Formats: sequence, structure tokens, C-alpha cells
Amino acid sequence: MKNIVFVFILVLVGCTSTTSHSTHTLSDTMDIIKAAADSAPNGAPGTYTLQIVAGGSQGKFVYLNTEEDYRDQRAVTVALPPSVISQLSVKYGMPPQDYFIGKKIVVNGKAQRVKIRLLSQGRPTSKYYYQTHIRVMDISQLTILDEQA
Repeated sequence: MKNIVFVFILVLVGCTSTTSHSTHTLSDTMDIIKAAADSAPNGAPGTYTLQIVAGGSQGKFVYLNTEEDYRDQRAVTVALPPSVISQLSVKYGMPPQDYFIGKKIVVNGKAQRVKIRLLSQGRPTSKYYYQTHIRVMDISQLTILDEQA
């Protein structure tokens, strides 16, 4: 009987000491960029935790960036197509390129190397550089950490 009580106490103590703390460390953007380059053109699927510091739009897409300058070689860009933009705008009451600034997010997707051609007088040149994009095709791929419900 003493052993049963002792085991019961151990189980209770074990249950109370196991609290769930969800801590997400930021993904290393250089690791993401390397994985995307190594797996080009297919891309590197994964779940990435990113701090969004800048955003913008071009054409119908919105881009959320991990660096102030999207051309920075350390930048990872989350690309949002029109269908996702409209869903996020309704959900948060403002455009995603404004809402996500300063937010830590978890994005589940494929990091891909994207060739960006440089323009001269509005025409593509033979010069280019690469960016690393994670395209979000559904809002379920995107979670904001520490978001108040």
C-alpha cells in the first residue's frame, strides 16, 4: 500500500512540474537561404520562425521581409498572393504589409531560390540576383506567435 501511495505522489508531482512552454527561437535565415540554394530549383520544405521587419507590395503580391532591405543577401521573403492578402486583410483589418511589421511568425512552406532580373529603362537586363522566398498559398500556413485571441 505504501508503494502505491508513493507512486501516486510521484505521478502527481510529475504532472504538476511539466508545464508546456511554447518557445520558438528564430530560424537562422542563412541556413534557410543555404537550404533553398542547395535544393534549387525544388526548394526546401520546412517550418520557419521569422521576425518580420519590413513589408511591401509589387504588382498583385505582398512581400514580408526579414531585413529592412529586401535585396540584402540575408533576407528571407514571405510572398503572399492576392487570395491570401484578401483573407489576411479581412482577418486583421489592415493590409498584411502593415500588420505583420514587428511580428514574429511561424510559416510552414517551401523556401525557394528565386531569380530576380535587374531592369534598365523598364526592360530586363542580363544581370540578376537571387532572393529566397517562402510562398504562402493558404493562411493556415502562417501563425503569429504571441497573438492575443
